[in-house]
Amino acid sequence: MVGLFYIYLPMSWSIPQQIEKDIIAGKAKYQTFQTGNGGQSILPVPPNSYAVIFGYDFSPAGGGFTFTDQRFLGTQDEPDAVRFFQTQQISFYTGTDFFPFIHHVNTQNNISSDPINPAILNHCYTIDNTPLSRQVYITSTNDVAITHGLILTATVATTGLIPVTSRTPGFLTYGGSAQLIQAQTNYGPGATPQQFMQPSPKDFQDFALGLLPGNPTDQAFATPDAVNGLIEANVFLASLAANFPRQAASNYYLCLHYAIYSKTIPEQRG
Repeated sequence: MVGLFYIYLPMSWSIPQQIEKDIIAGKAKYQTFQTGNGGQSILPVPPNSYAVIFGYDFSPAGGGFTFTDQRFLGTQDEPDAVRFFQTQQISFYTGTDFFPFIHHVNTQNNISSDPINPAILNHCYTIDNTPLSRQVYITSTNDVAITHGLILTATVATTGLIPVTSRTPGFLTYGGSAQLIQAQTNYGPGATPQQFMQPSPKDFQDFALGLLPGNPTDQAFATPDAVNGLIEANVFLASLAANFPRQAASNYYLCLHYAIYSKTIPEQRG
C-alpha cells in the first residue's frame, strides 16, 4: 500500500510522511477534489473534521485554440488574448488564512517569415496547458474557498531608492545601488487595488518611500476585477469566441490532494 501512493502522485511532490502514516493507520482518509471551468469553488469540510491539503495539479486555462497575427521585426508585446493566459492565479481561503499562488504559463509560438515581405513575421500562438504540480500544506476546519483567474496587468504605482540598512546591505542587496526600485505594484480594481508593497509595508515607510495606501499587502496577488485585476477565465474565453467556454480543452482544471481527519484539529500540527 505504501508504494501505491507514490506511483499515482506527481514526481514533483509526495504525501508528507506523517500524513501517509495516518492514512495507512486509518486515522485519515486520502481524497481528491477536482474542480475547474468557473472561477469559484468550495471544498467542503465535514463537521467535527479537518482537511489537510498537501498538493495540487493545475491544468491552466487557454488550451484548444491558436491565435495568429503578423508583426514586424522588433520588440513588441504579445497580443492580449495570449498574455491573459500567461499569468494565472489560484488562491485558497480557509475563513482564517489566505494562500495565493501565481503561475506563469508557457506559450508556444511558431514563427515564419512572410513570403512576400521578409520584414513581416507570421506568429501562431498556443497555450501550453501541461499540468503544473505544487506541494502545499493548508489545514482547515472550515469549507475552503478556491478562486482561479487570469491576470493581465501589474501597474507600477511607486518607485524609489533603497537605502543601505542592516536588512538591505550594500552590494549584496539593492540597498545603496542608486537604482529606482519598484516599490508599489497595484493588482485589482483601479479605485481600490490590492497594493503590493516592497520591501514590505513597514519598510515602505521606514525607507521614506511614501505613505501607505489604502490596501497595502506584503504578498503579490490579484483581486477580482474584469479590467485591472483577476478575471474569471470563462468570461474571457467567451469574449474571444462564443464556442471557447464549451471546449473542455480551453478550461482550467484543478485537482487537490488532501487528507480528511474525522476529529477536532490538534493545537500542534507540525
